[in-house]
Amino acid sequence: MRDAYHEELDSIGDGLVEMARLVGSAIGRATTAILDSDLKLAESVIEADKRVDELQHELEARAIALLARQQPVATDLRIVVTSLRMSADLERSGDLAQHVAKLARLRFPERAVPHDLHATILEMGQLAQRLMAKAAEVIVTKDVDLALQLEQDDDAMDLLHRTLFQHLIDERWKHGIETAVDVTLLGRYYERFADHAVSVAKRVVFLVTGEHADELQQETQPEIQTVPGGEEG
Repeated sequence: MRDAYHEELDSIGDGLVEMARLVGSAIGRATTAILDSDLKLAESVIEADKRVDELQHELEARAIALLARQQPVATDLRIVVTSLRMSADLERSGDLAQHVAKLARLRFPERAVPHDLHATILEMGQLAQRLMAKAAEVIVTKDVDLALQLEQDDDAMDLLHRTLFQHLIDERWKHGIETAVDVTLLGRYYERFADHAVSVAKRVVFLVTGEHADELQQETQPEIQTVPGGEEG
């Protein structure tokens, strides 16, 4: 019975990894669709999101059944509850990839992204995919140090997001209001996707240590020493 119980716990983790890999692939393919105005690829991303939703529902059902049958406590309870929260993050990530693909479909046969922002959106898409791949690795390895790195990696996405807005408020912007709205939405989709990848990693930290990532980072930061004269050293 105990072996079967742990196999069920492992299956929940396997489901999370599959979800992370699917949504990572989705954001990469959606980025290609939006930049190339590829309707067929956009439709495939939209359709594939159904599998992500199915996986979340399956994972939730297994987790709830496990709670009802085994009534786990301590670490095992933390695994089940944290896994449910991670599945919600991953499902939302899939929705965001789908939003990118739907925008590509909406603007087809035109391109939603003007040429001068092509490189920025491409970089955002590639970064989003890398962040989710790292989140999947964290789920597998339970590597706390790697998990904590994701928040630093996310700083690059925030910088790219700000770069988009700098283009939008530039007086030389010549692409019109509709394109400005599209670019604003795209920036938000990628920024939120990255946030969900970071959230997944933070939840793994809590799963492993029982501490929240922000608290753990504060504990590991070196203390600032005060030297005579009021200066910090």
